[in-house]
Amino acid sequence: MPIDTVERFLAALSPRARDYVQQQPHEEQERLAAAWESELVQDTDLDTLSELSPAAAEHEAAARVLKGLFE
Repeated sequence: MPIDTVERFLAALSPRARDYVQQQPHEEQERLAAAWESELVQDTDLDTLSELSPAAAEHEAAARVLKGLFE
């Protein structure tokens, strides 16, 4: 069974960020997950990182989507 985008996004987050996102309404979780997926597709720097470590690229994209919330 494939994992949906929100679940993949949540898995890429730090524990603190994951708790925050899980407290948001489902629509907001979907919006953030879509932004995360878009970041992964559009940022060519993440392509290189993804070849070396897919998990690191996913984490970096998640951090970019939530930038500013936990600084």
